Amino acid sequence: MKKIFNVAAFVCGMDEEYPYQIIRGINDYAKEHAINVSYFASFGGIVENSSFDDGEYSIYKLPNLAKFDGAILMTNTFSNPIVRNNIIDRVKAAGIPSVIFECKDYEEFYDVSIDNYAVMKKLVEHLIKEHGAKVFNFISGPEENPEAKARYKAFRDALSENGLEFDEDKRLYKGFFRSYDGIHAIEDFFSSGVSLPDAFVCANDSMALTAMNKLQSNGIKVPDDVIVTGFDNIFNARQSFPVLTTIKRPLYASGVKACKVLYSLMKGEEQPRSTLMDAEPVYAESCGCHINNDDNDLEFRRETSLKIERTYTGIHMLNKLIAALAVSKNIEECADAIIELIEAIECREFMLCLVSDWEKTYNAISIDEKDDNYPEAMTVPLIWDHGERRSVKSFPSKQLRPEIQMSSGNISYYIPLHFGPRILGYYIMSNTDFPIYSNHCHTITMCIGNAIESISKLNVLDSLCGIYNRNGFNINAGYIFEECIKEKAPISVIFIDVDGLKVINDTYGHKEGDTTIIAISRIIEMACGQIDVCGRIGGDEFVVVGRGDEFAEIFEKRFYTELKKKNENFDRPYELDASVGYITTIPEESDSLIELIQQADAEMYKVKKTKKNHR
Repeated sequence: MKKIFNVAAFVCGMDEEYPYQIIRGINDYAKEHAINVSYFASFGGIVENSSFDDGEYSIYKLPNLAKFDGAILMTNTFSNPIVRNNIIDRVKAAGIPSVIFECKDYEEFYDVSIDNYAVMKKLVEHLIKEHGAKVFNFISGPEENPEAKARYKAFRDALSENGLEFDEDKRLYKGFFRSYDGIHAIEDFFSSGVSLPDAFVCANDSMALTAMNKLQSNGIKVPDDVIVTGFDNIFNARQSFPVLTTIKRPLYASGVKACKVLYSLMKGEEQPRSTLMDAEPVYAESCGCHINNDDNDLEFRRETSLKIERTYTGIHMLNKLIAALAVSKNIEECADAIIELIEAIECREFMLCLVSDWEKTYNAISIDEKDDNYPEAMTVPLIWDHGERRSVKSFPSKQLRPEIQMSSGNISYYIPLHFGPRILGYYIMSNTDFPIYSNHCHTITMCIGNAIESISKLNVLDSLCGIYNRNGFNINAGYIFEECIKEKAPISVIFIDVDGLKVINDTYGHKEGDTTIIAISRIIEMACGQIDVCGRIGGDEFVVVGRGDEFAEIFEKRFYTELKKKNENFDRPYELDASVGYITTIPEESDSLIELIQQADAEMYKVKKTKKNHR
């Protein structure tokens, strides 16, 4: 029986055209040669939020690479050097055949590259010698990215060898290869007050196109007033106005070549350590050169029509998904909404894999809160397999999939689900190009993550007050309790009971009773610190848990101070009041949180009884 090879591939921002074309090449070769490829993909570095990025990057810790036969590394798509280096270290440790793009720094890996330095230098020299450019601005890629470093070095060397100076402090913008960097770079230029250069040289097309558009929207003509150049020769660069001067590189062919080299290595066949692909400048309208673009008209019309259709369809699907998820009260209803989406995009295989305790993740202050690895067990509320729906209660996360893939030539995308830095799980899409061609995949992923987070809130939050319900309180207070046992530290448990609620309900109605409960809950929240836990555990009963010898006394003082303030401005025919009782102790292993709550409850009733005796 012929061996089925399984390959792990790592990429970031796969909806950009650079990785899209390479992935197409990899996939076509893999399907033709019955290779299974699993892409571990994130959209890190896009929304400019480090907390969000932590959740995105968690997906790269999921696979046990020793279980794969080979790896493909598109680490040049990563703007975060720590994440990139962690992936490289893990692949090295696995000791499997690996191919990397545009990087010759690791002797363990085989690389597929172009000569970034030579071709960028050639383009810059063209601007100097053919167009007389003397003053330059440069929009770079990530500082630690090998391609970005080579292109910037080529730029500097070309200027130096032609006797031109470069003011790095004023004319260098450090970007991340993302399209919004072009906008930010031009905004930064406008605010700097420096004179308009002869040329903006950009390290890739995505940044160049947005930079050019930003310049033109501010009345600066390209190339009459300033030259703009890019790198990659992506579709939009070929069809921009003016047509972008750039570097043509064989992206699709590079993907095919990388997969071909890896396939040979996995079969034990020797391959050259480095494969150099052709690249050449394309001198076009944005530098003042003429280009005959008539041959591209048919392709342009076809591609544009397809993109417009996909955009409108995608927006419609996205709106329907958002509407359906917004009213989902449980994970089953959430799955119903997802099924509608995956049917619309003609995805035949989809798996929603969540951490086993996803329902308890909302705002949980775990002792292990800094552990961003996936737990041992996962649950799968939804598997969609060629029209058949099913679920799996539990499977080990090291297995990656709830069901072993027995066939070959499968292309799967593992995409993280999270809320900020908190891991919720991931989903798997197989044998569909949707994740790489759609501009909506990232938004859809965030919508699903937010919906799961909202459902987890419903499980732990009191619907009236918005603070923890009994379930949520037990989970989060339990973490503090266990921590205090472990550290032999004091814990305070406070019991609060609303006074006179029955009279308010009977006299003024239950709506006023609800108003009272909400008001007391807000006062409790104000009296708590950020690391304390409060919850409503009964109709008029609240419990607070905090650390330290003095916490209970401080809380009680704050509570009655805030209660007095509230009553001074409480436009009701009755006053708010509550009885507070507490205990402070260093818990033992033999103690239980429920016992401490009962003791605090008893203390509260002593206070309530004293109040009644003094009336």
